[in-house]
Amino acid sequence: MTEQFVYGARDESAMVNFGEALGRACAGRGVIFLEGDLGMGKTTLCRGVLRAYGHHGSVKSPTYTLVEPYDLGGRRLYHFDLYRLADPEELEYLGIRDYFEDDDLCLIEWPQRGAGWLPRPDLEVAISIEGQGRSIECHAQTARGQQILASLLADNDRIAKQG
Repeated sequence: MTEQFVYGARDESAMVNFGEALGRACAGRGVIFLEGDLGMGKTTLCRGVLRAYGHHGSVKSPTYTLVEPYDLGGRRLYHFDLYRLADPEELEYLGIRDYFEDDDLCLIEWPQRGAGWLPRPDLEVAISIEGQGRSIECHAQTARGQQILASLLADNDRIAKQG
């Protein structure tokens, strides 16, 4: 089974295109941790994922609200940004457990700030600088994560042409 997938995004457009491919591969379900320093493109990647479900509006990082819900095409998607979380226990007051239903897709920026309160991710996505672009490393943590990576691998030719 596939446990890792690495992609090089040369620019913002490639990051959005990869996000869209990731969104298709998730089939509207899963828990995805997005890791990387400020400005690496985590929210840009989320924009691509949301585009896979028909969202073409702006996507802002929910830094102050912590979570932005989306109902798209019969799917529930949640975009979390935990950067400003002072204490992981604050997630309990947010009702964090209510967001992680089996048929939902949760994208979580800065997951390390919610340590101990978040479920195990299906996929960890680490974004770092690579030349003028970004390196995106995806690591499966569950069987669902392995299925997502297998779908990405099957879609690799299309992703490479767009990136």
